[in-house]
Amino acid sequence: MDRTDPRPRAEHRARRNRDADWNAWPVVDYLAENYRRLHPCDVGVIHHHSAVYRSYAPAALDRTLELGAGPNLYPLMLAGAASRRVDALEPSAANVRYLRHQLVHGADDSWQPFYALCRSLDPALPESCADALSRVRVVPGTADDLTPGRYDLASMNFVAESVTEDFDEFTALCAAFVRSVRPGGRLLASFMEQMPSYRIGTGPVWPACPVDEATLRGVFALRTTGLRIVRLAKDRTLPEYGDTGVLLLTAERPEGPAGE
Repeated sequence: MDRTDPRPRAEHRARRNRDADWNAWPVVDYLAENYRRLHPCDVGVIHHHSAVYRSYAPAALDRTLELGAGPNLYPLMLAGAASRRVDALEPSAANVRYLRHQLVHGADDSWQPFYALCRSLDPALPESCADALSRVRVVPGTADDLTPGRYDLASMNFVAESVTEDFDEFTALCAAFVRSVRPGGRLLASFMEQMPSYRIGTGPVWPACPVDEATLRGVFALRTTGLRIVRLAKDRTLPEYGDTGVLLLTAERPEGPAGE
């Protein structure tokens, strides 16, 4: 089933983030399609991100950010050794409820293979997933609520390109992501490559902004230093969302003010 937006682009006004009801995000369907088992795409992202977190000594990072955490737990797991506190900033009431339930009552069994892989790559992670996630604090809010320079490291996975069709808004969200870390702070992100607006299950069409490596370089090069982008091939085990692969980004915020 093709889950991309069926409407002709010429007749379609670019929708902004506020035009979608994120509080009604279909958590159950989204998890069923993407995270009830470990996909090759997840393995690639976890290997890439784990290498970044392993470069830090345990508890070396005072406070880190997961921007637009959604119901995806593995980026939060990965931070469980290097970070003393992880803020999972999330605007959707549905996702906030899911995250809080997972933290209080324990992660669903389906997350255990994800954590086993995370820990196999980073033995400094606690023995249990619950201990790793004990560093996480769920923070309801949006990128507009971020305090510049608060974090040592910021992570963002499949967010900026998946919440708006407006390129200027995509750029503004990425700029807020960069500003959220202190000068010299680390940035870690994943993007769906060239993904158009999409469906989860049989629900409504959600807005997206198709991006490629050139797009990301255009947005991040003037705002960061040490920019590196790695591409993962399209994961054919996932539903057909119209993407062409995954782009993984690492960079640092310059010691001086980040460019605008």
